[in-house]
Amino acid sequence: MSELVTGEAVALELRPARLPSRALAVLLDLVVVVTVYIAVTIALVVSTASLDEAAQTALSIAAFVLLLVGGPVMVETLTHGRSLGKMACGLRVVRDDGGPIRFRHALVRGLIGVIEILMTFGVVACIASLVSARGRRLGDVFAGTLVVRERVPVAPVAFVPPPPPWLAGRFSGLDLSAVPDDLWLAVRRCLTRMRELDPQVGSAMAERLAAEVAARTGAPAPEGVPPAAYLAAVVQERQVREARRAFGDGAAPGGGRAAEAAPGHAAPGSAPVRSAPVPGAPSGEVPAGPAVPGAGRGTVAEEAAAGGAGPAVPRDRQPADRPASGFVPPA
Repeated sequence: MSELVTGEAVALELRPARLPSRALAVLLDLVVVVTVYIAVTIALVVSTASLDEAAQTALSIAAFVLLLVGGPVMVETLTHGRSLGKMACGLRVVRDDGGPIRFRHALVRGLIGVIEILMTFGVVACIASLVSARGRRLGDVFAGTLVVRERVPVAPVAFVPPPPPWLAGRFSGLDLSAVPDDLWLAVRRCLTRMRELDPQVGSAMAERLAAEVAARTGAPAPEGVPPAAYLAAVVQERQVREARRAFGDGAAPGGGRAAEAAPGHAAPGSAPVRSAPVPGAPSGEVPAGPAVPGAGRGTVAEEAAAGGAGPAVPRDRQPADRPASGFVPPA
């Protein structure tokens, strides 16, 4: 990587193109340009056979300059540094500050390229590219440009092994705000490369990172938990929190359930109530007392807890002097 600093003091990490890829791009450009030049030269010779020798020489020189110099210059100017060969090889010409080139940059590169590429068969350009730290030829040095790679190979995403099932959710109360990003990156790299490392080296690295994470969070790792398993569980907890922050907390435990009130405790001014049973709870665990009428039900259980005083009485036939049962709104 090569670090370039823009005019706004922003550092850019670009990958300069090396000699093999640049030579292939130049070779493809030369094949296209020379083919067009030969076709145009043949057409000029046939069409100017009646002219004198001086006129034919002038036309030949003009064709050479326009096609071998003006053509590449115009192509790089219009495409912002991408000729046909560079497009095929995934390269682009940029300025020293990472910006797109303009006509003057392409003109300087094209004029000097005639000398160091065409007239010396690329020997000068190859030597300059090998000597330069960023692979620049003389045209790039005088024009203030750099050829960089656009298609950078992307490394495959490493898989972080999950923690043991008995550690899932154990660190939900851990404060992870003090752990920096570089430490998270080191933990992920250690976990993804654990199988590639020597067991002793991997164990020592995991122990050191676990100690750093424990020092940042203020809570030591539980006793008996291996360092690698501890790190995997903490990373999973961080991923869960990031997912909740990004997509919401719709699946939080207890969401959508009615709140349970303690038996015998009711709101002031209301009769003793019993909360609705939790769905899925055994019927034998429902505490005794007057039941709260559910939505859409026509009867209320009137049996006493001690001995069952009688059958259920419909709501519309309850005595008028009986106090109305209270209602606990859902949490």
